Amino acid sequence: MISPFPSLEREPYTPPPKPAPKPATPPPKPYTPPPKPATPPPKPYAPPPKPHTPPPKPYTPPAKPPVHPPYIPQPRKLVAVQGVVYCKSCKYAGVDTLLNATEVAGAIVRLQCRNTKYSLFATAKTDKHGYFLIRPNFLTTYGVHKCKVSLLYSPLPYCRKPSILHGGDKGGVLRPELKSDAKLPFVLYSAGPFAFEPKKCPY
Repeated sequence: MISPFPSLEREPYTPPPKPAPKPATPPPKPYTPPPKPATPPPKPYAPPPKPHTPPPKPYTPPAKPPVHPPYIPQPRKLVAVQGVVYCKSCKYAGVDTLLNATEVAGAIVRLQCRNTKYSLFATAKTDKHGYFLIRPNFLTTYGVHKCKVSLLYSPLPYCRKPSILHGGDKGGVLRPELKSDAKLPFVLYSAGPFAFEPKKCPY
């Protein structure tokens, strides 16, 4: 027969297990300083390189100037001056034109040169076509640039005022003729053409 009361018998005592022993801690290592970096051996002394000096250029003598032939002055030649004289119409008086102008026969022109201490003069009269030719025996190609031709006289009573056309009133310059005949005994120059004009016009 089973008793209704629990049994009071105790189980045998079992002690708790001992904790596992801690692992042994190794002793600390002695301090060892880090190794110093290796120092390379000093380089042997090398002097700095000398600057490059180019070799001297061979001597070249200066070029000699070209030899020109000696200057031979051209012989001076006598000069003749030609031109034509007109009479301007009243319609174009004071205008720089020869429109409706007519040739003047018997007009006198004067050549004046200032290539010496004293001025030299020469005159010429126009033919029936108003043409004149002055051939002074004192004028050469050397001093022609200092000469001028101007109007001096008109035989026409109604047309006697020297106009300013080509400097006829104060003196026109001389121009060399490019197609001058080489067989002529002089070098031909031209002046003008010149023109007289009426002092007063009826209209």
